Amino acid sequence: MTEYLLRFVAGGLIVSAFAIMGDMLRPKSFAGLLGAAPSVGLATLGIAVVQHGASYAAAESWTMIYGAVALVCYSLAVRHLLMRSRLPALPATIVAFAVWLGVAFGLLTGFGGAA
Repeated sequence: MTEYLLRFVAGGLIVSAFAIMGDMLRPKSFAGLLGAAPSVGLATLGIAVVQHGASYAAAESWTMIYGAVALVCYSLAVRHLLMRSRLPALPATIVAFAVWLGVAFGLLTGFGGAA
């Protein structure tokens, strides 16, 4: 129960800090970008360092990087399927999800991580 409370408080503080930073930047679309993934990732890594040590958190950070690379590939695949192939949104995202899985697990298998 304490771990969940710690995650809630740490996540809330970091999300709030990033939201304030995003609110100060122009254009305002940065506020949404900064309010979600980076803040949750930092809170998770902070808790991982405290509970499991720096080497464990380092491995976890690499898996986050692999996921980000896979998300870029997914986004490019969706864009290609929507714009060039003229697929409807649902089939394009389903097909591109396979791209995300392949890239994410390929990077994890190829370079290692915490899985």
